[in-house]
Amino acid sequence: MDFDYVIVGGGSSGCVLAARLSEDPAVRVALVEAGAPDDGILIKAPLGVAVMVPSPINNWAFGTEPQPALNGRRGYQPRGKALGGSSSINAMIYMRGDRADYDEWASLGATGWGWNDVLPYFLRAENNERGAGPLHDEGPLHAVGGPLNVADVRTPNPFAKVFVEAALQAGISANDDFNGVTQEGAGFYQVTQKNGERWSAARAYLHPAMQLPNLAVLTKSNALRILFEGKRATGVEIERAGKTETLRAAREVLVAAGAFQSPQLLMCSGIGPADHLRERGIGIVCDSPEVGGNLQDHLDYIVNRRIGSTDLLGLSAGGGIHLLREILRWRSERRGVVASNLAESGAFVKSEPGLARADLQLHFVIGMVDNHGRSRHLGHGLSLHSCVLRPKSRGTVRVSGPDMRSPPVIDPKFLSAAEDMEGMKRGFKLVRRILDAPAFAQFNARELYTAGVKTDVEIEAAIRERADTIYHPVGTCRMGSDAQSVLDPQLRVRGVEALRVVDCSVMPTLIGGNTNAPAIMIGEKAADLIRAAA
Repeated sequence: MDFDYVIVGGGSSGCVLAARLSEDPAVRVALVEAGAPDDGILIKAPLGVAVMVPSPINNWAFGTEPQPALNGRRGYQPRGKALGGSSSINAMIYMRGDRADYDEWASLGATGWGWNDVLPYFLRAENNERGAGPLHDEGPLHAVGGPLNVADVRTPNPFAKVFVEAALQAGISANDDFNGVTQEGAGFYQVTQKNGERWSAARAYLHPAMQLPNLAVLTKSNALRILFEGKRATGVEIERAGKTETLRAAREVLVAAGAFQSPQLLMCSGIGPADHLRERGIGIVCDSPEVGGNLQDHLDYIVNRRIGSTDLLGLSAGGGIHLLREILRWRSERRGVVASNLAESGAFVKSEPGLARADLQLHFVIGMVDNHGRSRHLGHGLSLHSCVLRPKSRGTVRVSGPDMRSPPVIDPKFLSAAEDMEGMKRGFKLVRRILDAPAFAQFNARELYTAGVKTDVEIEAAIRERADTIYHPVGTCRMGSDAQSVLDPQLRVRGVEALRVVDCSVMPTLIGGNTNAPAIMIGEKAADLIRAAA
């Protein structure tokens, strides 16, 4: 089959690319997605995140290599496997990060990716139900009219409000807009929802575009390798319905498979560290040593407390009856706990005085999350997560062989930089301070796992025993102006032609916050770069 552009990956960036490029009726676009269509109720209902993240439902459910700094444990890495990608299984938090994060990208050689360069693309994407305010020096910080609906949590949980009150009692300032003038403070997250339903990148961008005759969306289709004539990418070999097919790309191949599978596809196609490829029996198209390097992720520690209230999710007879009522409420009103993203409120905090920007993020969750929701406990409770926003540790993605159907070899190397542990310990102490504040004292909470943990040595041991990702891997196809970068600032793969990568793997450094809104921004900006080149 012949197209102008073949996009590999129907996740957040891929959905944006498919929709924007197909706006030109003269352009033929194919979008290849390994997962299924996104028409299931678990995707539509926001509470479905609690079912999909712990399971293989719409989820690649990857594992990591054993992590020496986490007592040799293998970590868990959920990634969306359906149209919409991880935006179809995530907690829907709309977060851009601090403006200095993007200015840092520009200073590292990602020219054209500073804050003032990327803000117009965030605004192009956004339809904020609050409207276009507030203003900054160059204009509004929010927008209306874009495909991506951004809303307030529809039915705030009473305990999410208690968290904000406790954070203020612990000395943290209030913030009602983490994407406003300042990120620092405690408050409620805005979410990518519309009328109480998940508003993924697929619903925002792809569904309207799928009516166009020049866009082909191929689901349950595995990309096997990128095809080359010399150094020029000419198409993609895929497996669909048990048969191998070739999709030819007259203009460009666009890889949007995410921070794990984009470098995996490059390596399986002969682009990557030459010695590694030879060891895996892969012919070399281009020796690119940094492919799969520079992996960064937010390591997360959770303090759980038991509280006997059915306002919090949990396993009990009363909780089951309450949840059944809430399901019926959501079906009739699209409100209540089924419309919750679970992580309704949170905070950005400077853990030490004198820091230029917040270095810790907190997520307050209205249930006891243990082992990514895979370990269950009777009763009800809450979780307070903390992560270091700009970790120094760097990991890798590698391949076990030339077959894309084998999982990538993921090694985040969590806590390999000593300063990351110091930040994690400060986060633990901050969480304790908030949970011990008067707002929570009335509930007679009991702490799971960490009740006796007090000293720095005990805190460090607890972190090594239970910390894991909060699902923000980036950086494995770094863009930059230096010759060692995998991509140039136009997202073109160095050393070959007609091939770009467009997703969070392009980030030089991890932004301070959740990564879905940046993934959509990257897709928007890339679409302009591609159209300009054409």
